[in-house]
Amino acid sequence: MRKLAYGLVASVFAAAAAGAQTTELKASHQFPGGKGDVRDEMVQIIAREVEKANVGLKIQVFPGESLFKATEQWQALTRGQLDISAFPLDYASGRHGEFSATLMPGLVQNHDHARRLNASPFMKEIKAIMEKAGVIVLADAWLAGAFGSKKGCIRDPKDAQGLKFRSAGRAFAEMWRGAGASIVSIASSEVYNAMQTGVVEATDTSSGSFVSFRLYEQIKCLTAPGANALWFMYEPVVMAKKKYDSLDKKQQDALMAASKKSEDYFDKETRGLDAKMVETFKKNGVEVTELSPAQFEAWREVAKKTSYKIFAEKVKGGDALIEKALAVK
Repeated sequence: MRKLAYGLVASVFAAAAAGAQTTELKASHQFPGGKGDVRDEMVQIIAREVEKANVGLKIQVFPGESLFKATEQWQALTRGQLDISAFPLDYASGRHGEFSATLMPGLVQNHDHARRLNASPFMKEIKAIMEKAGVIVLADAWLAGAFGSKKGCIRDPKDAQGLKFRSAGRAFAEMWRGAGASIVSIASSEVYNAMQTGVVEATDTSSGSFVSFRLYEQIKCLTAPGANALWFMYEPVVMAKKKYDSLDKKQQDALMAASKKSEDYFDKETRGLDAKMVETFKKNGVEVTELSPAQFEAWREVAKKTSYKIFAEKVKGGDALIEKALAVK
């Protein structure tokens, strides 16, 4: 009986020790959980794979702004209040102006170009700024987007002349304004009603949002990303550097292996979002077009005179950063 008692006590202490050795990480993001959102799934993949690795690491995911609001996550990461986030980097451009380059017209041309950009001097500089602020990238993620109008197709810069345009980012708004559009500032969730009432006539946003907001019911023509996309946004999975550095080698290796799986998943799925958008809009009778190489270059010229120029004036070294991005073919 005494041996049994000692055995039970030993088991309890062993279990307690194992529990004490488990490091729990908090992951937060703004996207819906459990509904197939690819950004949520990126984080869930990392959480599942890390747990499977059995290295004393567990990640608890808080989706849908349930832990921190979308724009609060960067500060939470840098202050050690949050460990991991799926985070649109442009949200932190108020603190680091360079990050505006990750939602800049015409810098990323298509998904293959985005992958090449990840290892470029341009992204190395962006990531160095992130790391200096106390945040590292676990998994790269670029989300493609489109633009469309209830008036007709937008192919050439002249097609935007006079349109009431709602834009997803400041740099894009500057480009549309440069092409002669007037900018309407409203939340993405209000675009459908604004189009319905004529307050807005055109918009740009991610491929997924074009479908989830049912904009095919309002838009006459959609310009899809295709091979010559204007709209791409960098939304990586990021981590507080201090927390990462506090993990042991096995935990770090497991985390990076999980992140690689997450990144590969996202690359495949985000291309699928573009295809789903095109299919959905065509099914609903919307004309779908893409930019030709010449049309893409015409828009990039507008961006150079507006978005790029303003970025270079406001951000120290901004012109050199843009050049680094444009150098990636």
